[in-house]
Amino acid sequence: MEFDPELAEIRFGCGLAPGIIPPASTEAMLTRLTGQDVAARDFPIAGTDAGLAAALTYSKLRKLYRQKGGTDQAEQAEKTFKRYRKDHLQQRNLWFRQLLLRHVTTEDAFRERLSLFWADHFTAQGKNQALRPLAYGYVETSIRPFIAGRFEDLLISAVTNPLMLHYLDQNRSRGAQSKRSQNQGGRGGLNENLAREVLELHTLGVDGAYSQGDVRQLAELFTGLTYRVRKGFLFDRALVEPGAETVLGKTYGGDKASLEPVLQVLRDLAVHPATARHIAWKLAVHFTRDDPHPDLVADLSAAYRQSGGHLGMVYGVLLNHPRAWDAELENVKPPFDFKASTCRALGVDVADLTAWKAKRIRQNFAAPMKLMGQNWQASSGPDGWDEADAAWITPQGLSARLRWAMAAPRRLVESLPQPQEFARLSLGSRADERVQFVASAAETRAEAIGLKLSSPAFQRR
Repeated sequence: MEFDPELAEIRFGCGLAPGIIPPASTEAMLTRLTGQDVAARDFPIAGTDAGLAAALTYSKLRKLYRQKGGTDQAEQAEKTFKRYRKDHLQQRNLWFRQLLLRHVTTEDAFRERLSLFWADHFTAQGKNQALRPLAYGYVETSIRPFIAGRFEDLLISAVTNPLMLHYLDQNRSRGAQSKRSQNQGGRGGLNENLAREVLELHTLGVDGAYSQGDVRQLAELFTGLTYRVRKGFLFDRALVEPGAETVLGKTYGGDKASLEPVLQVLRDLAVHPATARHIAWKLAVHFTRDDPHPDLVADLSAAYRQSGGHLGMVYGVLLNHPRAWDAELENVKPPFDFKASTCRALGVDVADLTAWKAKRIRQNFAAPMKLMGQNWQASSGPDGWDEADAAWITPQGLSARLRWAMAAPRRLVESLPQPQEFARLSLGSRADERVQFVASAAETRAEAIGLKLSSPAFQRR
């Protein structure tokens, strides 16, 4: 296999960019991945604890506003709460800007791609206004720091994050025979959401060899996993269903209620052969094509099993596998990746983009992305975004991409680049005769740039 720096930056990174030298080797990509997270340092995003603190303030101000109704302080309490609510919700657009800037500037682009991949694999969303901005902090705290280590650590970190417990209603789950249920006359009940998604989406896969009985037993084992906005994650023994539980033929717990049996079942699921196949297939689809070559999937799965789920080892096989370097660009970029790679190719000025306010970020990025089919951090379910190209190649999606490509560059940079030079810088050797012809034949520079961004050569990776 001959390493292709340009293809590495397009397929495994965030796209080519003026002034950013593509990686020199797969070893360099892997070394950067395990080194300092420079992008997170330069463009910080608050973590889970800060997000929970902001949500707590939101709840306090809302409560005060409601309590003051009909009093002399009502108007001021209402203004204070509504002002905070606006700022609180707009913070999502500012975190989006930080995420975008990471993609625009990074020399460690493989890290950014993997962070998006795993954030989608472990999709979690806030279901009310107080917790909605927490999705960024969830990724920052429970996903990004673990993407190059063992999958079991990533799994445990994601599953026990307060946002995941909130999103899948685990905080509402309690054992029928738990102390809390017994003390409250049988109130509450078991919720299987988290257990089902851990088996179906996070580990074994939809075709994994598990039964409804395994789902229920795992759900009973998970009782006790909860959170408080004030405290974050906690294990509440009063919610635990007493007795041992059997999942995939192995028994867990049975003595004094504790967190350890929960952690152990997650460790066991993380190294299950079905999990190896599931993760291998998803990585192969994400980085190559909708129907990945069986040899690639098999070799990734073998590396996963042999390393005990060490993700860095799996990435090493991926980056050094000949099937991952097919010259033809297959996968369509999802809307976020399309926009980020556009900003990167245009060499958007960091200072200018940093100065953009929340409303401008939403109007130029988040709102058009929704028209393209990606309502950011609001996917339709816990399975996240569809990897299939057909999910993005729709009449409405293509129309929205074309309109944005034609209009956005003039808002993103003060002076548009020369079309031929832009084609060369953004596609390298893949700026073939057809792309160069479009760049030279368009009536205006803006039209040439827009058509180039709309071309299959730029839309795929």
